[in-house]
Amino acid sequence: MTKNHVPDVLRIAVAQLNPVVGDIAGNLAKAREARAEAARHGADLILFTELFIAGYPPEDLILKPAFLTACERAVEDLAGETGDGGPGVIIGTPLKRESGTHNSVVVADGGKIIAERYKLDLPNYGEFDEKRVFQPGPEMPGPVNFRGVRIGIPICEDLWGDLGVCETLAESGAEILLVPNGSPYYRGKIDVRQQVVIRQVIETGLPILYANQLGGQDELVFDGASFAISARKTLAFQMSQFEEAVVVTTWKREREGWVCADGPMSKIPEKEEADYRACMLGLRDYVNKNGFKNVVIGLSGGIDSAICAALAVDALGEDRLHAVMMPYRYTTKDSLKDAEDCARALGCRYDIVPIFEPVEGFSHALTQLFEGMSEGITEENLQSRARGTILMAISNKFGSMVVTTGNKSEMSVGYATLYGDMNGGFNPIKDLYKMQVYALSRWRNTHVPPGALGPSGEVIPQHVIDKAPSAELRPDQTDQDSLPPYPMLDDILECLVENEMSVDDIVARGHDRETVHRIEHLLYIAEYKRRQAAPGVKITKKNFGRDRRYPITNRFRDRT
Repeated sequence: MTKNHVPDVLRIAVAQLNPVVGDIAGNLAKAREARAEAARHGADLILFTELFIAGYPPEDLILKPAFLTACERAVEDLAGETGDGGPGVIIGTPLKRESGTHNSVVVADGGKIIAERYKLDLPNYGEFDEKRVFQPGPEMPGPVNFRGVRIGIPICEDLWGDLGVCETLAESGAEILLVPNGSPYYRGKIDVRQQVVIRQVIETGLPILYANQLGGQDELVFDGASFAISARKTLAFQMSQFEEAVVVTTWKREREGWVCADGPMSKIPEKEEADYRACMLGLRDYVNKNGFKNVVIGLSGGIDSAICAALAVDALGEDRLHAVMMPYRYTTKDSLKDAEDCARALGCRYDIVPIFEPVEGFSHALTQLFEGMSEGITEENLQSRARGTILMAISNKFGSMVVTTGNKSEMSVGYATLYGDMNGGFNPIKDLYKMQVYALSRWRNTHVPPGALGPSGEVIPQHVIDKAPSAELRPDQTDQDSLPPYPMLDDILECLVENEMSVDDIVARGHDRETVHRIEHLLYIAEYKRRQAAPGVKITKKNFGRDRRYPITNRFRDRT
């Protein structure tokens, strides 16, 4: 192509990949492999996601000068390789410049870096905390001339926010907007993204290609689902959700502008499948990226541990899960059978370790100190803590990470025991309310998600789904002895947690005022437990930890 030639066709590869935060060499190797694949398919340009070289979000790694130096060296090496005549590169990286340390993209072609662009709008809400480590770009970015095509590159929040970055790029002559993103999953997020992009298409009159990261990073899951919206406000292409891919899309210059002539139209999963796959991906990446060979789980015969076991087998394979049943005098025969049936259906290793002796040993040691006092929750917690100690001993001895199993309903109201059933390295259902656990369990019994390593058929025994949930810490105990029915509890909690509704508004939905006050009180006083809980996959719009940050010491109660 001559220098003055303006192309009528541009083949853009979208790299929807799974980087690892801090693994600069590994991420560079992924980028090289993806660029080679794009070259084999005739791509002119490959677009990577936000901060791809660093991994996203890198958090306070950005404050380490050595980390910034290593990232910049990596993108310089990659830029030099574009001298081979293959695809140009747009790739995200942190860059330290005189104006500050920026969340940036580098555009490389012909063996050199031809442009840098810096993120202007730094998100500082929910799971985002970029103002802590980055400075905004010093000025509005202009388009980049790539082989005769003027490309605008707003970075993630530059598209989402209200600073007018996209509009400025259009006014500056951009012909198409290519947007690298690190947009985490929550239920319904795809519709939110597409509405944001459509709004900017209306503002600018330009087609927008939205490339999104894939993979689990601590609590966050990035679900990919990259797409483009045409200037006519229609879906131009849709990539898969929860799957790595490098896809080459073909764009043609027509009289009204650039039009996507060829790209995938992948089907997006329904909500139960999407939530299940997010939990599965988050667990898999947490275990694998942190170097654990195996996981161990306390399999109680209840639904929470059953779905966590299913997720573990689907994510890691049956040979990497060790399920342990730890019965005590209150464990029912039904629970023993349900746990065994679940383990057998999943094909994982299953052992029984009774806790009678350790619990009685603790009770005996405390006899004199507790003399004259009636038994109660203390003795119940001894059972849970004995189980937690056994799981941690197995973890220490065999190097297996403990998967903890508390759902969001329990974590909200503090129905979990510190240093007992809360022990563990990661919780795949931490952000699922109890009724959502039931819904996903039913879904999994009739579906096998793409990429799952577990078996088809009923993997969570139907009796586990049908029976009343119980911690089995005393005779004939059920959760509803001290909690409202879970459909009612979950609705109250969603009102309080997700929607920050007043007690009056929740009562107006048909709930008893005294019950709402009690649940609100339990929610507040359990904050100290949640601060000590294992990380877990974010599924809702407002998870505990990154999104909802309440003080532990807190006397506020809504008594209006």
